[in-house]
Amino acid sequence: MASYLEEYGEREARRERLIRSLFRLSGVLLMAAVAVAAFYRFYLRDYREKRQLETFYELLRNQDYPAAYRLWGCSVEKPCPQYGYEKFLEDWGPQSPHGDIAAARVTDMRSCEDGVIQTLRLGPNDEVWLWVDRSSRTIGYAPWPVCRPRVPIARPAP
Repeated sequence: MASYLEEYGEREARRERLIRSLFRLSGVLLMAAVAVAAFYRFYLRDYREKRQLETFYELLRNQDYPAAYRLWGCSVEKPCPQYGYEKFLEDWGPQSPHGDIAAARVTDMRSCEDGVIQTLRLGPNDEVWLWVDRSSRTIGYAPWPVCRPRVPIARPAP
């Protein structure tokens, strides 16, 4: 039979080791969660938008202009009011200044809150800013080369 003092403090030592192990495990799990969040933020956030633009360029290379026009949220049967199919062909068709999409290269990509702006260099003095909307993944021309400028909020005079 063990004496009373032989096991003195053993239960507290086991409890202390368990608590240390749980702290280590929670630290490892926290670091893993931060790593996953950083990976998503910097590598996967714009994945769908980049794929949409790559699909657009591939359709232009294959000269499938109706399908490329559909990525703008329009169709040949139901063209967009401000950007008809004829205007699209003037901009991206075989006789357009942007007709040689194989020679184009992406020079910049900006991730904005509502979408992505990609700068496409088509020649020495020819750049196009394309916008991909995050919610609908439609493509269009970006009105600015950077993300939408913040408009200061007008405050009423005191």
